[in-house]
Amino acid sequence: MGLHFRNAAAADIPAIVVLVESAYRGQVSRAGWTTEADFLDGQRIDAMGVAEDIAKPGSVVLLAEQDGHLLACCHLENTGQACYFGMFSVAPHLQGGGIGKQLMQEAERVALAWQCSAMEMTVIDIRDELIAFYERRGYVRTGIKQPFPYGDARFGIPLRDDLRFEVLRKPLSGDTA
Repeated sequence: MGLHFRNAAAADIPAIVVLVESAYRGQVSRAGWTTEADFLDGQRIDAMGVAEDIAKPGSVVLLAEQDGHLLACCHLENTGQACYFGMFSVAPHLQGGGIGKQLMQEAERVALAWQCSAMEMTVIDIRDELIAFYERRGYVRTGIKQPFPYGDARFGIPLRDDLRFEVLRKPLSGDTA
């Protein structure tokens, strides 16, 4: 599959919001395996948050497209030694087909170009299948836990009271294959 990668611009924001919401929230997200619909309701992101990520220095929203259609995205932020990797989304009907792997490789290439020595992300720690996916790609659980932002509807409406994040980390080298 010939993917084209590019940095998002303001005009891409509505499509990014639709993609991310479809990958994580609501009934449509159940077509893929990344759904959070069983433990989070409400929104996953909003247009203002995406606009901030695009505009922030040292931050990009990376898009994967084919024939002009948005298939996947992620947010990268240079935090110094590490690069934060988040908002990773693949259209639900395309999950499992290798698009995510290609986007992750491109994200690592960008992080290396920024001279970051590692990628870091946060994952809700009850997401065993998702954590295993990242572990197969070289990420390790750090044991560092962060609280879920209960009461802040910008991050969703929790359907359970035991949500928290764990930091996953992957050392980077020149080989991102």
